Amino acid sequence: MKVNIRKISELSGFSPATVSNALNNKKGVNHETAMQILAIAKECGYISETKIQSIKLVYYHDSGEIVSDSPFFNNLLESVSNACREEGMDMKVVNLYRRDGNYAQQVELLLQDTSAAILLVGTELSEEDAKAFLDTKMPLVLLDCSFAALPFHSVLMDNENSMGQAAEYLIGLGHRKIGYLRSKVPSHNFQERYRGYEQIMRQHGLAVEKKYGYEVPVSITGAYEMFCRLLEEDRELPTAFLADNDMIALGVMQALQKHQIRIPEDISVVGFDDIEFSRVCAPGLTTVRVHMKELGELAVNKLLEVIKRPQSIPARTQMYTKLVLRGSTAAPADETKI
Repeated sequence: MKVNIRKISELSGFSPATVSNALNNKKGVNHETAMQILAIAKECGYISETKIQSIKLVYYHDSGEIVSDSPFFNNLLESVSNACREEGMDMKVVNLYRRDGNYAQQVELLLQDTSAAILLVGTELSEEDAKAFLDTKMPLVLLDCSFAALPFHSVLMDNENSMGQAAEYLIGLGHRKIGYLRSKVPSHNFQERYRGYEQIMRQHGLAVEKKYGYEVPVSITGAYEMFCRLLEEDRELPTAFLADNDMIALGVMQALQKHQIRIPEDISVVGFDDIEFSRVCAPGLTTVRVHMKELGELAVNKLLEVIKRPQSIPARTQMYTKLVLRGSTAAPADETKI
């Protein structure tokens, strides 16, 4: 007779709902209970010690402000899900919340499940917290992040060079005063993008001026509201902005337009990700396109390689992006002072 959740429920004495939640790393299950259920699942063969039966797409949340219901992460989920289906692999979604009181227990339970390989979406993951996943014997690939000092298999877009190309494009249009819209919430990806901007500015002998740099919330609404307040102060603005992502860029564009600052006649704006809103806003947002379908496929294929060759040397795989030109950028007019 095939072992199922109901059978594990009978053997453990816990309800089917509790068993299901424990096996899927969901909240609300006592740590000891979860470990008992996991042990019984291994004992009776529900969880195989040798054969990977599924892929867990694990979203790591710290602040939760970046990894949210944004179009980028919805598209990433769809991309990975489709790639898993094409490869005949089941996929489960797991959310890890760093600020939960039982976070360490969640991680332990996740890494104890020998039936599933792990795609860890580490957009909000710090280098220090990444160390907890370093010694796992389970096949694991970091998605959307990488750390130079930590030997993980990782798949991500080329953040630094992509933002550098966007800065190069603005400079080619004639912009010399290029500001940067940074997320208030830190992220390794955002740090790399800012580094790409800084590097190109310096290569061209252009100053990275603090007065043209702003830290804003990572959501469209948050960026809009904060930049509206900033524009009410008498601030000198650059002729162009680069933004950590499209959400920030779109929010700031709305704030500029509300204050009768024309885009791109007065200020050019460039985002990053190419979410759907970027194509339908007015003017359309010039942005760095991340090839989401291919990113998900690449991550799943990389994980399947690690499953087949668990002793392979960890490698960082970067995917090229594409700068998509729309109506939010143009050559600079006169210096803009608000």
